[in-house]
Amino acid sequence: MDTLFSQAERYKRKANAPLAVRMRPQSLDEYVGQEQAVGQGSWLRRAIEHDTLSSVILYGPAGTGKTTLARIIAHTTHAEFVEVSAITGTVKDLRRETDLAESRLLTQGRRTILFVDEIHRFNRSQQDALLHAVEDRTVVLVGATTENPYFEVNSALISRSRVVELTALDEGSLRTLVLRALEDESGLQGRFSLADEALDEIVTLAGGDARSALTSLELASQMASPSGDAESPGAGDRVAIELRHVREANPRRGLAYDKSGDMHYDIISAFIKSMRGSDPDAALYWLARMLDAGENPKFIARRIFILASEDIGNADPQALLVAEAAFKACEVIGMPECRINLAQAVVYMALAPKSNAAYLALGRALAEVRQGPRREVPNHLRDRHRPGSDEYGPYLYPHDYPTGWVFQQYLPDGLERGDFYHPGPRGWEAWRIESWGHDHEEGPQS
Repeated sequence: MDTLFSQAERYKRKANAPLAVRMRPQSLDEYVGQEQAVGQGSWLRRAIEHDTLSSVILYGPAGTGKTTLARIIAHTTHAEFVEVSAITGTVKDLRRETDLAESRLLTQGRRTILFVDEIHRFNRSQQDALLHAVEDRTVVLVGATTENPYFEVNSALISRSRVVELTALDEGSLRTLVLRALEDESGLQGRFSLADEALDEIVTLAGGDARSALTSLELASQMASPSGDAESPGAGDRVAIELRHVREANPRRGLAYDKSGDMHYDIISAFIKSMRGSDPDAALYWLARMLDAGENPKFIARRIFILASEDIGNADPQALLVAEAAFKACEVIGMPECRINLAQAVVYMALAPKSNAAYLALGRALAEVRQGPRREVPNHLRDRHRPGSDEYGPYLYPHDYPTGWVFQQYLPDGLERGDFYHPGPRGWEAWRIESWGHDHEEGPQS
């Protein structure tokens, strides 16, 4: 039962809570951003408004509103709203809650919504403990995760739930949240003004994270008014939050990067594709993102090593040597100095002529080996250290010929030159093909 004491406790908790918590929206009308997920006409919005929610997994980066949506559901639903911690919760806890949910459904006809934040932290047995209750709709599961649920959440749970992806907030949404917090009674209550350049810096530093933006604003307000004056002066007496206050509150910017999550794979993918696309600036930017986040330099060097053969190949054979040297530098020198070697290698790879001819040729050859018929080695190429090898026919030794080349069959019967390797039109590879016809003169040396 709600009492004056419980109301007073809630007031004190809210007054001492961080700005990001105090400013958490209580309804969909207050919710900012994520139009694709909860905009007008979306499935999730209709389900929340009509209290017909079925199991859902909210997936997205930190600060995009997953927990806020769960709280809005808690405030709007007529169902019992229960939260279980994915960090401290056990199988026993889950079974207790699902048993209570079943009893509630049978005796009161009341549904239970079970919220599990960071659901990917549940192990497989914990996730399995939810299956029966979710399948029977004894509980409506609302899971929130920053990790890709298709990799981290039991596939059986995924099949019984709807996955809704939330994305990093755009700059307009972040500005709306920050300006609202400046004036709102639950926020800074109009005691501060915010310079335009300070607002720009907060939005930039946030990187799409609403919680980060509001935390920056709160810290900057403390830097602007270290005494923490709680009085509400007139509009003309507002304390000014300036750019320097924001920078003092955030001495070092850190962009989101999870070395084992989606962001890791997205950035390394962008890094490789930028080198492949011959854009040194983009490649250096993604390199800097990884280095700044503490990525293992040997992991980066291995990706460069692979690209040197896969995407440059024999258009510039030196690329493989440069990549090897960069990898060795990471092993021998280490950070922070080896970042210079990595930067040199990255620029070289981006500027080098490109050919994936060797990579594709190997793929074609493997496909023939795996799918084609068994093909015998031509007799003249077979090993001569066996009885009867004199009958194999002559092998023409290329060094006996003026150009070091002589025409003879090397492929098995049924295959022809050019079936696999299609040289690229750039760099050393193209030059070798152009000179091919001039080099191929027959006739043994005298």
